[in-house]
Amino acid sequence: QVQLVESGGGLVQPGGSLRLSCTASGIIFHIYTMDWYRQAPGEQRELVATVTGGLRIDYVDSVKGRFTISRDNAKNTVYLQMVSLKPEDTAVYYCHTQDPFTRVTHYWGQGTQVTVSS
Repeated sequence: QVQLVESGGGLVQPGGSLRLSCTASGIIFHIYTMDWYRQAPGEQRELVATVTGGLRIDYVDSVKGRFTISRDNAKNTVYLQMVSLKPEDTAVYYCHTQDPFTRVTHYWGQGTQVTVSS
């Protein structure tokens, strides 16, 4: 059974930093594309960053230059390093992956709250 477990959220002041972690189990981690999504209150869930098994990386424009996604295949973990945080980054952040063979099965973590406020 596939599990994605996030950690690292919290309350931070504007301009601060946080690192989110997501540890996966039940998948052949190194071949899975891993994503971070976020959802702010009253908003749709938004794709923030993606890292493929081949280490291709993409970001939504609003976080480019501030967020860094990375993966450690030995630890089955994907990270999201966030710096220069803004109040508009406040959201629940979710780890996500998709079965690369069926392309119809999605897996989500439980979410971790990030609040940027003074």
